[in-house]
Amino acid sequence: MLTKRIIPCLDVKEGRVVKGVQFVELKDAGDPVELAAFYDEEGADELVFLDISASHEGRETMVEVVEQVAGKLAIPFTVGGGINTVEDMKRLLRAGADKVSLNTAALLNPNLVKVGADYFGSQCIVVAIDAKFDAELGSWRVYTHGGRRETDWEVVAWAKEAVRLGAGEILLTSMDSDGEKKGFNLALTKAVSAAVTVPVIASGGAGEAAHFLDAFEEGKADAALAASIFHYKETSVREVKSFLKEKGVLVR
Repeated sequence: MLTKRIIPCLDVKEGRVVKGVQFVELKDAGDPVELAAFYDEEGADELVFLDISASHEGRETMVEVVEQVAGKLAIPFTVGGGINTVEDMKRLLRAGADKVSLNTAALLNPNLVKVGADYFGSQCIVVAIDAKFDAELGSWRVYTHGGRRETDWEVVAWAKEAVRLGAGEILLTSMDSDGEKKGFNLALTKAVSAAVTVPVIASGGAGEAAHFLDAFEEGKADAALAASIFHYKETSVREVKSFLKEKGVLVR
């Protein structure tokens, strides 16, 4: 059985880490380089760095910040935001990223997933999915541009297509649960985990250590990602891992 991963996430806007609720009301949460070094020491398994305004503002991820963050890390590091070409991927991988995360660009140009996977290997390509429940659809709908635009895609269908194209991992965020701290969206996580053959990272809603246990046991996630509860020291990576170990979950 594979060990479960705990992944802090740095949502970066204009060079600062920010956190909001359901993708709005963003507040400053610190310096990305300092936070990266802190999480590395804390025992995080990986780190995700998302330049959340990149696709919306139509510009590239900040390569210099990525270089600085990578210089502080000994753990795998995923970078997303404004990646639209293989050249963008190359630039970030050269800057120190281990994986790239595609969200809006993957939906606008699905072939980018395939080309990236063929060029760098599937293990380098993460497809991030922002999901919101749609009562009319009776399921979750995929959103792009930092949760600003809805698409015609149903989440499970898009996750399967992303994997078929070559995604090695799915980063699944529940927009409904994001920043609410009431727990991960277990129905959503379970539905996608059951439908794909690659690891699924649960994201959106972590409020306490028990929520990570739920994501793994009920949601069948392979990893769980959180931001505000770690940034604002409401709990720590160490505390979450210690709790999971006590509950018999295999963690590093």
